[in-house]
Amino acid sequence: MESASPSYKGHRYPVEVIAHCVWLYFRFPLSFRSASAQLPLSFREVEEVMLERGVLVSHETVRRWCAKFGQHYANALRRRQPRPGDKWYLDEVFLKISGEQKYLWRAVDQDGSVLDILVQNRRDTAAARRFFRRLLTKTRAVPRVVVTDKLRSYGAAHREVMPSVEHRQSKYLNNRAENSRQPTRQRERAMKGFRSVGGAQRFLAAFSGISPHFRPRRHLMTAPGYRAEMTTCFVIWDQVTGIAGLPAAA
Repeated sequence: MESASPSYKGHRYPVEVIAHCVWLYFRFPLSFRSASAQLPLSFREVEEVMLERGVLVSHETVRRWCAKFGQHYANALRRRQPRPGDKWYLDEVFLKISGEQKYLWRAVDQDGSVLDILVQNRRDTAAARRFFRRLLTKTRAVPRVVVTDKLRSYGAAHREVMPSVEHRQSKYLNNRAENSRQPTRQRERAMKGFRSVGGAQRFLAAFSGISPHFRPRRHLMTAPGYRAEMTTCFVIWDQVTGIAGLPAAA
């Protein structure tokens, strides 16, 4: 069942402007945050891009649009993805948030599709168990194989949560998960890090749903094939944002 488009009631800007600003912010790592600015300059650069196109919108308005609509768009895009594959790759990476070390747990399938992300304070058995259970609940699927590194917490959580699933542990088998986190690392550097656990979770949850949608495997495609794939991506984007349901301009 298709989800309804988000409500834009009360917004004086048209849907096309709102959706385009959200797309710019989550798709492109625009710039860095200055020492004097309290907000990432990427919001301000979206403001500048729109100004060049004759649209006057403040960076604070862009921030509110991203917070309000980003996750809705990401969820709608995920619902249109095929069922996750039966081989899951799990990985956890370090994040520095306000000077403290946190952990970003990620799961992707064999096709590189992001299944879920979760920012946690620890990487112990309780954290692994929580992530496993969240994965099963969110995907409503059980994998055939789970591939992780040699962190012992994975083995303990696996035996408790999904003992019937094959578990492979090797630092050489988990390249799929490690490679998929590169866009996240690039964006983290562009934003000069995250300021809170909640802010990191909210941004990455939306980012991991929107950004991959516009990142087909270009190196495996011909130029015409890539353009055709991107055209399909934009058609789906227009559908989930509600632009496709608008009457055609005269």
